Amino acid sequence: MKDPRPAFLAAATAAPRSQASSYPPGFAERMAGRTKRPLGDIFGLRNFGVNLTELQPGACSALHHAHSRQDEFVFVLEGEAILVTGDGVESVLRAGDCAGFAAGGAAHHLENRSSMPVRFLEVGDRSEGDEVSYPADDLLALRDEGRWRFFRKNGVPY
Repeated sequence: MKDPRPAFLAAATAAPRSQASSYPPGFAERMAGRTKRPLGDIFGLRNFGVNLTELQPGACSALHHAHSRQDEFVFVLEGEAILVTGDGVESVLRAGDCAGFAAGGAAHHLENRSSMPVRFLEVGDRSEGDEVSYPADDLLALRDEGRWRFFRKNGVPY
């Protein structure tokens, strides 16, 4: 039987995620202006994910976060983003620039402070049991059975 998945595609033609954010209400709204196209899912990738992500001016890639088990990598395709790491250290990323975040490393996120959209590839593994901390928010996440579960820092589920 022939595999129905495509062997290739023009990344920009991939459908955006059906749900703009998996964050709980109150946090999800902060992802306005972010569009993710889950490229890895189209090809049936199970060990790692790949997203083509676009941030409109004023948008951010995620809440400021750090993973316990997941490695992440970003590669800027076009535009300019501000990478915010650690305790507010900021770096400008332009087309052709990349950044990586090893599991257990510093918290991070990208912001588009320019007047033009920024597009980048995000690559990350799909480690079960990954715990995500959000230093600036009352939020913790756990990857369990292929999905994210969210909790307050005191352990109460959202």
